[in-house]
Amino acid sequence: MLSLFQLLASLLTVTAVFAWLNHRIFRLPANIGLLVMGLGASLLLIAIELLFPQTHLYGALTQGLRQIDFYEAVMHGMLAFLLFAGALHVDLGRLRRRAPVVGVLATVGVGISTLIIAGGLWAGAAALGIDIAFAWALVFGALIAPTDPVAVLSTLKAVDVPEALETDMTGEALFNDGIAVVLFTITLEAATGPSEDFGLSHILRLLVVEAGGGAVLGLATGFLAFRALRAIDDYSIEVMISLALVTGTYALADMLQMSGPISVVVAGVLIGNHGAADAMSAQTRRYVFGFWTLVDDTLNAVLFLLIGLEVLVLGFDPDLAWIGLVAIPLALLARFASVGLPVAVLAHWKSFARGTVPVLTWGGVRGGISVALALSLPASPDRPVILVAAYAVVLFTIVVQGLSLDRVVRRTALPDDATAPGPDQPDPPASGKA
Repeated sequence: MLSLFQLLASLLTVTAVFAWLNHRIFRLPANIGLLVMGLGASLLLIAIELLFPQTHLYGALTQGLRQIDFYEAVMHGMLAFLLFAGALHVDLGRLRRRAPVVGVLATVGVGISTLIIAGGLWAGAAALGIDIAFAWALVFGALIAPTDPVAVLSTLKAVDVPEALETDMTGEALFNDGIAVVLFTITLEAATGPSEDFGLSHILRLLVVEAGGGAVLGLATGFLAFRALRAIDDYSIEVMISLALVTGTYALADMLQMSGPISVVVAGVLIGNHGAADAMSAQTRRYVFGFWTLVDDTLNAVLFLLIGLEVLVLGFDPDLAWIGLVAIPLALLARFASVGLPVAVLAHWKSFARGTVPVLTWGGVRGGISVALALSLPASPDRPVILVAAYAVVLFTIVVQGLSLDRVVRRTALPDDATAPGPDQPDPPASGKA
């Protein structure tokens, strides 16, 4: 068994080698290239194991990967740092102007998508002769409905999206995962046998305490960090303060049973705007933002590689392959409805860039959070079905949608790019069109 240091060293070495090969040879977008190479390496090792059963390479690598608790690594490790790094770059003024849109997409949109996906998976599985309880179909809907902030922000780095549309995509991705984790908790409690106190009041308490409490906690810790940053001018200490802010806020949120993702996003937006403008010198800004950009790029690379390599340890049942093919179009349909319906309603009050619905639909990339939540499910007859469906949707959205999003943007959104409001301009009068 590998030690923790040996495991980290191996993972970082493979990530660096694959990143170099992708940069020099394959030239895919960095993180998608790592995922594809990790997946390719996994499939190659599986093929070698089937052709040459006497080899022990597959078993050794699988044993090493099984030492990594993917759920813990993502949800209680990487996610806090990745969300904070992404939130640092969010323009608060633009986010405030698009707050109604972001809020509805991150809440109502997630609910709509969850219900459509749950109903579709339950009906599709029944048609294929696969048994899955509707309660577990709801669990799958909750874990796959939200767009993944890590995957979306990574994809947006390589795509030129109109400003208002980029704000909608970024804001929704940063906030909807916190809502979705709460919804996942609720549906999982219902699927595993609700307790006597499980009811509307319990659900409302979870939403208010976890989501609302997480936002308040992020504001409080972010404000404390802001005051500490403003009191000194030493970039090394200020970088340490930002690290303490992320780890301390997320850990405290876990202890208080609040939403860690929402808390670090709120803290990150506060520091990235008011902190950068009023509490940091130019030199400190360069170091703080440079540090978090490096953290973001490194952890993103490791996470996407892990998603590809995780095929080695999941042990998919080939008989369930059809459920993955059902889940992909189902997720796209649900995403279209969860975007199209809110946009159609909000268009009476807010303006939208041309191509908003197709770009938000095709840009609804899922990633590590969905895989982590699926892997956290307790053992049950329905778990293998959910794992196959979740992994199929994640791979399709990252590889196919991620690689082709730029084409969708050019064809649907860029002709009217000049009409998108600038960062210091108010939204133009609502046109009623999406």
